[in-house]
Amino acid sequence: MSALTHLECSFCGKKYEADELHTLCPACGKPLLARYDLKRVREEWSREDLAVRVASLWRYQEVLPVRNEENAISLGEGYTPLLRAEHLGKKLKMRNLFIKDEGLNPTGSFKARGLCMAISRAKELGVSEVVIPSAGNAAGAMAAYAAKAGMKAHVFMPQDVPLPFRLECEAYGAQVTLVPGLITDCGQQARQAAAKHDWFNVSTLKEPYRLEGKKTMGYELAEAFDWQLPDVIIYPTGGGTGLIGMWKAFAEMEALGWIGKDRPRMVVVQAQGCAPIPRAFEAREEFATPWENAATVAAGLRVPVAVGDFLILRAVRESNGTALAVSDDALVAAQKRMASREGIFACPEGGATLAALETLLAKGWLMPDETVVLFNTGSGLKYT
Repeated sequence: MSALTHLECSFCGKKYEADELHTLCPACGKPLLARYDLKRVREEWSREDLAVRVASLWRYQEVLPVRNEENAISLGEGYTPLLRAEHLGKKLKMRNLFIKDEGLNPTGSFKARGLCMAISRAKELGVSEVVIPSAGNAAGAMAAYAAKAGMKAHVFMPQDVPLPFRLECEAYGAQVTLVPGLITDCGQQARQAAAKHDWFNVSTLKEPYRLEGKKTMGYELAEAFDWQLPDVIIYPTGGGTGLIGMWKAFAEMEALGWIGKDRPRMVVVQAQGCAPIPRAFEAREEFATPWENAATVAAGLRVPVAVGDFLILRAVRESNGTALAVSDDALVAAQKRMASREGIFACPEGGATLAALETLLAKGWLMPDETVVLFNTGSGLKYT
């Protein structure tokens, strides 16, 4: 299935054997990236072959890390709809406004993409017990795929996480521990538990393969737009795996000869109560300083510090994009407008993208005639 060759550190460039369990780079502590023999893939596989492929993210199997089909744990993830936002577009005088609705994934969010890949690859490498710190959606996705794979799952969640997230994990059979504090506090406890019990930690970017599942959003966008990428992508960013993954996908597709050199301008949107990336972007910093007293109703945006902060900022700057923060009031109001005008009950994080679009239009940063994609990363039903 896979043309995976090795792992490479995203920061220091050191290479590692792909068929051994890895977390962060042993040399510098930064995330590892999966690399493929793209020359061979280009010779043996063309984008026209996709016409007869399965309607899920596994249609891109050559550039995914799972080697044997029997280890691919699937619940039908990926290949989500790209919907033209006609009513919102008309109000904003935009003819080419689209919403990529990730809320239709299994477990109701884009996290299904990453965790399906992480659990599949962990199974392939002999893992039987996994742990994750999560603000909600990632935990539910991990618990579901672990159940499908026959693994034991352990979840550490903030104690104020919306109830549906906890109930979902428990329904899948995961052991749930509620932690006073934020996702960073959950992360600390998850690391300690992983070391003590020999559980494999599938935290954001602390293993190489969640990113590989998320990057398929980039492949799907290119395919949906007939291999011409949009002008702007607006992405709600917590840990930022999806944005980093899409940026990686664009580079891979260019190497495969599927797209040219043109790239979308990548826009990070965070909440004003937790906005480390916009602050670092404005300060022209390579890394983001941890945000103190993080608070927002958008649980997925309440990430005080991201392991891949430098990769997020790199993608934004290389694309001539930007990073901004919106208020909770603005993102909730936008969430309601997206539901009442387009029939998409977005999560608050998805609502943040519409609020950001309106801000960028008002500032003249983007023009109404540009092709813009908003990412709704999950279903609003979990926040009810």
